[in-house]
Amino acid sequence: MSEKIKNEAQYRAIRGPIPERKINRPNVLIILADDQGWGDLSCKGNHNIHTPRIDQLAAEGADFDWFYVTPLCAPTRAEILTGRYYPRTGVRGVTRRAECLNLDETTLGDVFKQAGYRTGYFGKWHSGSAYPYHPNGRGFDEFKGFCCGHWGHYFDSTLEHNGEEFKSEGYITDSFAEAATDFIGEESGDPFLCYLSFNVPHSPFQVPDKWFDRVKDREIAQRHRDPGDEDIDTTKSVLAMCENLDWNVGRVLDGLDAAGVADNTIVLYLTDNGPNTPRWNGGMRGRKGSVDEGGVRTMFFVRWPEKIRAGLQVEQIGGAVDILPTLVDLTGIEHTSEKPLDGVSLKPLLLQEKVAGPDRAIYSRSPNGQNHSVRTQRFRAGGYQQGLYDMALDIGQNDNLAQSYEEEHQRLLDGLHAWQVEMDALVGDEARPLPVGYREFPRTYLNAQDGLPEGDITWSSIHPNASYFVDWKNTADGINWEIDVQNAGRYEVSLMYACKPEDVGSRIAIDAGGEKLLGTIDEPFVSQVKDQDDRIARTESYEKAFAPLALGEIKLAAGRQALRITALQKAGAEVMELRAIRLQLAVD
Repeated sequence: MSEKIKNEAQYRAIRGPIPERKINRPNVLIILADDQGWGDLSCKGNHNIHTPRIDQLAAEGADFDWFYVTPLCAPTRAEILTGRYYPRTGVRGVTRRAECLNLDETTLGDVFKQAGYRTGYFGKWHSGSAYPYHPNGRGFDEFKGFCCGHWGHYFDSTLEHNGEEFKSEGYITDSFAEAATDFIGEESGDPFLCYLSFNVPHSPFQVPDKWFDRVKDREIAQRHRDPGDEDIDTTKSVLAMCENLDWNVGRVLDGLDAAGVADNTIVLYLTDNGPNTPRWNGGMRGRKGSVDEGGVRTMFFVRWPEKIRAGLQVEQIGGAVDILPTLVDLTGIEHTSEKPLDGVSLKPLLLQEKVAGPDRAIYSRSPNGQNHSVRTQRFRAGGYQQGLYDMALDIGQNDNLAQSYEEEHQRLLDGLHAWQVEMDALVGDEARPLPVGYREFPRTYLNAQDGLPEGDITWSSIHPNASYFVDWKNTADGINWEIDVQNAGRYEVSLMYACKPEDVGSRIAIDAGGEKLLGTIDEPFVSQVKDQDDRIARTESYEKAFAPLALGEIKLAAGRQALRITALQKAGAEVMELRAIRLQLAVD
């Protein structure tokens, strides 16, 4: 939507009258930040930052001040999508397909699509990349963003639109907001579910000068609880990213106003885990990755002008698992889950149908299964220090009350242990194969993050997400992907590669299910890594351009099998750098 369209009258002059609704239900807009902490908002008492639009959103609806997600991003996304604790969904980590939701899970997208909603997802997905783990296979008709756990470059990057790669322009956080606003403005007569999953302030710490210049000379008066752990330059980068995020949230909310649907749209705002760096977070213990309060507590705002009172403060605890049942209840969708939900509807609290519910327990688990904790209305038990803490009086978890409340502590630990045993039994360790060859989604990328390198070949970063393979210097080395072919047939094979002129000429082979495809790296492709925009040194892979190289066709039988690429002959110092193998089911 053009920045010049500022109000509904202008919008209608261009787009015409609002069509009559086929289904009289409210729209839903979910806004999820990535690695933003509970304390990264001025409305939460942080005077280091200015977030007027999110503050306004909080003031115009309900504010759940005690709301809980998981310690890391993909597990939280699984709980939002399903209403179930993430180990039940098959998710057990954040990379190498551990982030994938089991295909027998029903997602939020499925539920709303089946109810007649237009469904769109914009930004970071991180719940599986190969169809049908892809957003287009999980109930979302429209997808624009990236499927990986993080992205390598935030300016003029390579993103995806419904399975097709495209070059974005500008800062991708801005692009995601614009895509969501355009989706909101489409006129079909159907209500919409718009899930806007921002990429910030997750690293790499890249932000336009316009936003960094606002904070670079700002005094950081409020510090992390252990000031020596905080890097001020990193904090300033995060603050700049969060202020840009706030501006983009405002753009999307303005889009609701311009489209004339703000009053009948339920807007949710939260983040996926605690802050990703040591910085002010209200004095809480723990950050991203921790099961202590600071690692799992998030802001959670719900605005619905037609139904929810502005300024409503909700003191009862809630969690990510509550989002699906709450939205189903608020919208009046008829849905019976085939699998039991862990979450409960928060509608009675939002509409003030009752002041308080029964005391409940919300459980937290680190994806590696090493740490667990439980939160009730008053206490948190477990965690890294294995204590009992009165959270209303001791937000920093400094005063262990385990001996003072021995019986209560034991009761909570017993419940936590039972839950831990149940969850651990659900977590497998086998990597899922990559589905290949669905006729409705015939193209599959075998990305570097999902492959297994042999010998000296390695990823371009210690983090496989958004990386590529480097150091391919030996013909004895290779790369494997485990695939599951849905339809036997001919598949067009291309490499997404880079190769220096002096290395051109290497002979390669792709083997799968007894079939072999031979090829030659016969053209150079050289590109530079995009390393000029970081504010802080990174550990993630840098992004660079890769070119497609068509190798020909290979016949693949249906079923599970290994696909392996090797070098038969090396022409120079290295075979190539490889980002992905692209398989396309051929049309007969």
